[in-house]
Amino acid sequence: MGIIKNLKEEVRIIKERDPAIHSSMEVLLYPSFKVMIHYRLAHKLYVSGHYFWARYISQRGVRKTGIEIHPGAQIGKGFFIDHGNGVIIGETTIIGDNVTLYQGVTLGALSTRKGQQLANVKRHLTIGNNVMISAGAKVLGSFTIGDNSKIGAGSVVLSEVPPGSTVVGVPGRVVKRNNASLPQETMNQTDLPDPVREDITVLQRENSELTNRVLEMEDELKQLRRLVVMSAETGEQPQSAENDKTV
Repeated sequence: MGIIKNLKEEVRIIKERDPAIHSSMEVLLYPSFKVMIHYRLAHKLYVSGHYFWARYISQRGVRKTGIEIHPGAQIGKGFFIDHGNGVIIGETTIIGDNVTLYQGVTLGALSTRKGQQLANVKRHLTIGNNVMISAGAKVLGSFTIGDNSKIGAGSVVLSEVPPGSTVVGVPGRVVKRNNASLPQETMNQTDLPDPVREDITVLQRENSELTNRVLEMEDELKQLRRLVVMSAETGEQPQSAENDKTV
């Protein structure tokens, strides 16, 4: 894809996914637009083996936008970073088509090995197509996020995510499968399941049932004591004791 086509594509993506934009000229001011121009050039230099110049251009993009994309990362078509400040994308990350990230997202590595021991090793994740990763989410490690998945805001994801899943929490866990709509169609970060609230609701219900059962047992015990007292006063055995003898 040529430079002009790349620019037109970036403009189309931003206008399609950000309702706050009112004119094409505004796109030129967007951090996502600026950083992707730097990334495309830096990535070409990186692939060609010009690592210093690739990092130089990449770091210029970081200073201008607050978004750090390693020039070695592989990014597909339709990529969009909304707001963007604080986004970090590691060297061996592979990103599919039509992926959306929000501010503060980290796509990092998770390893106990150091330095050159990790050279030429796939340390970062692979993201499928049509994925949305919400604000502040941290996705760490070398695994795959399946197509059409959503990662909730503030989640920490450390393991594989099946296609069509919604993940929330720390650590992140799958709370929904087979999403009906594509993330980029709704750009919805808020209407996600809340597993913590669901667990609390279950605990509250079970606690209420347990409390009611204890109250019932206390009533039965009071009735039994009353029978014992009455039997002692009349010199008769409690009804329950007579029943035991009969048996």
